[in-house]
Amino acid sequence: MTLDAQARPKNRGRHGGGGGRRRHGTEPDAPRPKRRILRWTALTLAVVICGTAGAGYLYYEHLNANIKKARLNLGDSAVPEATPNADGQTPLNILLIGSDSRNTAEDLKLGGSKGDVGRPPLADVQMLLHVSADRSNMSVVSLPRDTMIPIPKCTDPDKNKVYDALSLSMANESLGRGGPGCTVATWEKLTDIHIDHFMMVDFSGVVDMADAIGGVPVCVKQNVYSHTSDGHGSGLKLKAGTTPVKGKQALQWLRTRYGFEDGTDIGRTHAQHMYMNSMVRQLRENATLGNPTEMRRLAESATKALTVDEGLGTVKKLYDLTGQLQKVPTKRITMTTLPTVQWSQNRNRLVPAAEDADQLLSMVRDDTPLDGRAAKHRTEQKSKDPAAPDGSLAVQVRNGTGTDGQAPTPQRARTVAQVLQGKGFTRAASDLTAAAEAKTQLLFPSADLEGDAQAVAEALGIPLSQVRRSTDVSGVTLIVGADWRTGDTYPKSKSPTKAPDTAAVLPGNKEDACMEVQKGFTW
Repeated sequence: MTLDAQARPKNRGRHGGGGGRRRHGTEPDAPRPKRRILRWTALTLAVVICGTAGAGYLYYEHLNANIKKARLNLGDSAVPEATPNADGQTPLNILLIGSDSRNTAEDLKLGGSKGDVGRPPLADVQMLLHVSADRSNMSVVSLPRDTMIPIPKCTDPDKNKVYDALSLSMANESLGRGGPGCTVATWEKLTDIHIDHFMMVDFSGVVDMADAIGGVPVCVKQNVYSHTSDGHGSGLKLKAGTTPVKGKQALQWLRTRYGFEDGTDIGRTHAQHMYMNSMVRQLRENATLGNPTEMRRLAESATKALTVDEGLGTVKKLYDLTGQLQKVPTKRITMTTLPTVQWSQNRNRLVPAAEDADQLLSMVRDDTPLDGRAAKHRTEQKSKDPAAPDGSLAVQVRNGTGTDGQAPTPQRARTVAQVLQGKGFTRAASDLTAAAEAKTQLLFPSADLEGDAQAVAEALGIPLSQVRRSTDVSGVTLIVGADWRTGDTYPKSKSPTKAPDTAAVLPGNKEDACMEVQKGFTW
């Protein structure tokens, strides 16, 4: 999807600081009220919940009953699932949502306002967690709350209320238009990426989590006090250096906007990434929490705080999901923020930076690691099965160039079959079976033909990542896609191999990351 930024001011970047098969129209900005609580994501909560999976059946069912469930997608359309790779593996995309809802006593105790009880919640934290098809790496893309994006038509299934599409609105407003399923629909429209699950938390549970692991280490480069003369700010007050934050102080860190970097929501997003990376490291270093009573208390509060889609609605399913996430080494987790620019009509609002945002999202769509290790990743996919001699390989070639409203290129399958014949694949032939593919694909039906398919791909210059197993074909089959409408050699890939600098990349194993402090907020 092309992102129209409407204006092209200078990109806002960071200021420093710092395999398995899948089963399964706003007013100008005003200072945010001090009472606003930023709710954290549910990723690490799942780890705690899973620690009780061996408990008795009745308690297991009790925890299951705590978990709230909702429809995955409330939009009127959905993005198709990703195409499996050569090994039949599919990426896993999970939308993590933090709600600012203040409808519980726990939330109000942590700073919520009684005047806001009952109002539609806002999705103040939104992160897309992409786990690669082979489970070797994980990419996280955050969307700043102040970003202006289109929100699709959504239908609330409980109230049977239809919310008409909005051409441009604050990203966090999607949650109040029927629930998390509308936020999922909004992300699919923005990214053209299929989302498999969502996890939402409206979060008093972060306090228990941080306490249980002895605090989450965070770092600031100078003393910081998030407080303004007119009473705004999170109240966070820390000395320079690294401090383990827990309890309400952990929430303050996650809420802090005034005091970090340039005082915008971008800086807050960067601080959230730092916190999340640090918490994951802490959990992995302290994989077992020794106090059973503490574990039960955490599991209780965590399950009560969670809302998930129906496909994740039990402790067992969350446990299985955690097993998938734990396959990814910390050093292969990459945190990013969707590149944005100031909106021309309101300097306090953002829009996606068209080129850089498109680059980042295209990498996620293509299951390309954001840490620059794509070339190595593809090399590792090379089949160990030796290819048969070129002249003995039967290759069926189909014309799939007719996509996106374009007519197929005439005789394209025949032309490419002749190219293969000229390269020694004398048994290549055109196949009149109807096909349509945006990207050229080489398919094979069984493992013993993988090496043959890869040999054809190499002869034509087609990346091995576009060779996959499929039961829809009976032999090695080349579908010439809309990306190869002319020419005898597959166009060299212009696909990016590394996330743009404006995405504020933060590796999961970067332990010396430290937040810049905004001028005027030191003490």
